[in-house]
Amino acid sequence: MAENLLDFSNKTVLVTGGSSGIGRAVSLGFARQGAQVVIGDMNEAGSKETVEMIKKENGQAHFVKTDVGNSQSVKALIEETVRVYGGLDCAFNNAGILHAPQPIADFDEAAFDRVLHIDLKGTFLCLKYELQYMVKKGKGAIVNTASVAGLLPEGGMAAYVAAKHGVIGLTKTAAIENANHGIRVNALAPGWVRTPMTKAWDEDKQFNAKIKAAAPLHRGAEPEEMVGAVLYLCSDAASYTTGQTFPIDGAQTIRGLLPYEG
Repeated sequence: MAENLLDFSNKTVLVTGGSSGIGRAVSLGFARQGAQVVIGDMNEAGSKETVEMIKKENGQAHFVKTDVGNSQSVKALIEETVRVYGGLDCAFNNAGILHAPQPIADFDEAAFDRVLHIDLKGTFLCLKYELQYMVKKGKGAIVNTASVAGLLPEGGMAAYVAAKHGVIGLTKTAAIENANHGIRVNALAPGWVRTPMTKAWDEDKQFNAKIKAAAPLHRGAEPEEMVGAVLYLCSDAASYTTGQTFPIDGAQTIRGLLPYEG
């Protein structure tokens, strides 16, 4: 019988933003492959629901309320993960927020700062403290959630585009800095995914028409369609893969089109 390269039995996986959407789907995916899952999120109710979903399937999960934009909060998340499950093998840095479309000339400065604080600084802080532990261990795998907006410009989405381009830059830098420590770092670049965060836009008929025009598959993705890529990148099957960004976008980036053009 062939070895199951996606077996995460006896491994501890950290997922930020696991209260819903992609983070919840990936948390369940890891748990179904035997992982002990720690969820770091500000949404206590949603995260506890994810934990209960995992436990109902006889999996192991633990929630730690976490502000990814706060250094001490992230440090405490890593410490709690190690305390509860004895280590940290993989991390999916997925927490992030969106903003309403605005042209740069009219963009609200506070909104710009908030998006970069969560989406970019939050990823940096998670990497910082995850890597401190993994370097000592001499092994690990990390996946950061970027976006197709980290690969292509998107009118009206200046803060999000800037943050996700930054996440890809952080991913590449972390990969080359830590390759000799046995740590791999990659990025996921989802296209349009139907989640609670994108619900308002998903219900917009005009926006949906743009999605269908931009993506050759003519639809947005479900959160579960991101799971395979994340598990693969954290698994031994991807042992020679690091510093890369993987678009899971229905071929959207091949055509060079994003739904919102300003």
